[in-house]
Amino acid sequence: MTVKEHCMYIIHPLYFLFLTPQQPNSLITLQYTLPSSIRRRRPAKTSEYFQKDKHTLIKRFAMITDKADEHNAQNIKSLDEVIYPEIEPGIISKQMIEKAYLEDFYKGEAARLHQIEPIIYDRITSIRMDFKNILRIDHLWILPNLTKLVLSCNKIELIENIEMLTNLKELDLSFNYIEKIQNLEKLVHLEVLSLFNNLITKIENLESQEKLIILSIGNNRIYSIAGIERFRFLPHLKVLNLEGNPVTERLDFNVSEYVAAVLPNVQYYEYISIKEEDRVKAKETFARELREIETNEEMEILERAQRAKKERDAERLSSSFVEHLNENQLFETLWKGDEDAHILMMVGVAAEDLADEYGKDMFAITQEIYKLGLEKFEERQMEIDEFMTNLEEGHLEVQQMGQQILEDFIQYKERTFEQAGTIHKWIETRALRGEEEETEESQILNDKLDKITFDFDNMVNNVWQQLMSQELHLHETTEVLKIETTINFQRRMQEMIGKFIEQAQTFFGQLRDLAIHFSENLYEIVSRYIGTKLALQDFEDVPPPLRICMEDREAIGNLIAGMKDIQTQRIDEREDRLMNPMN
Repeated sequence: MTVKEHCMYIIHPLYFLFLTPQQPNSLITLQYTLPSSIRRRRPAKTSEYFQKDKHTLIKRFAMITDKADEHNAQNIKSLDEVIYPEIEPGIISKQMIEKAYLEDFYKGEAARLHQIEPIIYDRITSIRMDFKNILRIDHLWILPNLTKLVLSCNKIELIENIEMLTNLKELDLSFNYIEKIQNLEKLVHLEVLSLFNNLITKIENLESQEKLIILSIGNNRIYSIAGIERFRFLPHLKVLNLEGNPVTERLDFNVSEYVAAVLPNVQYYEYISIKEEDRVKAKETFARELREIETNEEMEILERAQRAKKERDAERLSSSFVEHLNENQLFETLWKGDEDAHILMMVGVAAEDLADEYGKDMFAITQEIYKLGLEKFEERQMEIDEFMTNLEEGHLEVQQMGQQILEDFIQYKERTFEQAGTIHKWIETRALRGEEEETEESQILNDKLDKITFDFDNMVNNVWQQLMSQELHLHETTEVLKIETTINFQRRMQEMIGKFIEQAQTFFGQLRDLAIHFSENLYEIVSRYIGTKLALQDFEDVPPPLRICMEDREAIGNLIAGMKDIQTQRIDEREDRLMNPMN
């Protein structure tokens, strides 16, 4: 075993699994330097000792090397030199990605040929860059379809620049110098995450990984169980490893039992199956903590359910083109950032009452648009379903014809094989009796067998011809059906969209009329308010922004015109957003 392999063994707790049968002496040499209590354990337990005291093992390994070969003792290199020979610490670059891709997937002549051709980054779905002395993650944006990324055994300190890898399913950042779990929020498809052997001190920022199945954060610096209960919101989490953290070494607290109690979906802890009887016992032990967690979760579970419902509704409304029209959203947007409107509303109760009535009238109209959108959405969905049903029925009809041909052939084959078997037995029986093969009866049997074989070959050929004809017919029928169905579908959809646009435009016209009517009524209210204040010479109660209207009566008209323009423009913009996807 080489020096690098020895160090690999020391670093990785499962490296002994990769030792070949020809390498036992190296393992024995290392084990004989351990205390006798450790040597008596099974090899898997020996790896625990390696995890807890790597530096001691490295020193002992150096001593072993000295004893084995004092002549080469002065040539022993540092751990970094062994793992990263002639590699300068650096940032992931485009060149590093290309080299790793070619080394990982292609060898020899294949690698040389692929170096000639340009690499198509969109096609790369997996890449390994372990033992590259990487300090910082970068340039991974060129791999948008990456599903597996291995960056283990480097010098990475921050999880960064991976938020664009939204298709990632497996991420290995084990054996680095990461201190915080972060920047994983957008990796919502992540299924396997390894942060084993880092410097992480807190369990956090993993709630968006709802598809996570395997999580390894063992051998870090986690001192508290805080955050483990958040894994209850990861419904697919089945495997969890926390061993090797300070929190697992507490004598007064059993982490494995706590995991079994509070995480009902986790089936394996430290890669050992959690038995049902152990889970029941653990729930009894941590009954108080479990009740407290469940109580704290109630409100959050309700909020998550409401948020999920809103997201589903938003998706459905977006498909109906009437998103943000189911409540008062449009009316509320009319006032945002409109200083003229806010100044005009300072006249008091009369303006507020008018605005309330305006809001109710607008809500009634937007509800009509909303209902119309959902109604047309259902009609459109029914048309799509009918279209797909027609295609499937056409396929099914031809497939059933093909299945009937095959069933008939199978029955024919069974009859033929039975006949051939009977004749073959007769021929064998006659041969065993020692009868001559050239007799008339033997010739008749052989002729029958030849005819059966000939007929069977013809039948196979005929079935093949029939199936090929059916396949061609299926293709032609599908194309004709597709064209006819598509034409009818498009025609009905155009008619439906035309009616919807016509009705929706009517409603938006009513909204614009409503905005104009509100502006005219508000103009009268503000004019009457200013006129009254001037007549009474009561200037103290007039809000400062409105006093310009007392000096210049045309200022009221300017404010009204500005408000009306903004509101009608926003109504037009919402109408355009509704109409554009349909054109």
